[in-house]
Amino acid sequence: MTPARKGGKRVGYVRVSSVDQNTARQLEGVDIDKTFTDKASGKDTQRPQLQAALDYVREGDVLVVHSMDRLARNLVDLLQTVETLTSRGVKVEFVKEQKVFTGEDDPMSTMLMQMLGCVAQFERAMIRERQREGIAIAKTAGVYKGRKASLTAAQVTGIRSRLAGGESKTALALEFGVSRQTMYNAIKP
Repeated sequence: MTPARKGGKRVGYVRVSSVDQNTARQLEGVDIDKTFTDKASGKDTQRPQLQAALDYVREGDVLVVHSMDRLARNLVDLLQTVETLTSRGVKVEFVKEQKVFTGEDDPMSTMLMQMLGCVAQFERAMIRERQREGIAIAKTAGVYKGRKASLTAAQVTGIRSRLAGGESKTALALEFGVSRQTMYNAIKP
């Protein structure tokens, strides 16, 4: 365990790929002052709780992550995130790999991070390839229907009518629990 500097905090970041996955095991038994949890793909760093964690940490803090692939599934994102944090005086601790990065890391540690980042990126590419193959097989068999529409035909008709009456697109998107882009796509003629 890497202690935070005096006045600093140990901030945990947890990521799982889907809503039904369990986050408890990732930092179980690890001393953390505050935790940020995302239930989203690691394909890029555009995750709300990761961004919140990055904004929250300060010089002297330690960002604690279960493993490198939980922080990023892309080598460039992993390296940039760690470099950005360490340049701000934030240490990055990976529990599974038992590695801590401070910005003054030895070449062997840097190489290990790069290798594991490459493995995580490769795993993501393989997952996507298997997913595409599965979808192609399902389409051929006539089984694949695609993702269920976020809005029903009746909802789209109602939204169009309400928009014609002058209601706000943003307010309607919030009311129906969809993004504005999803609503724009649904109401296109």
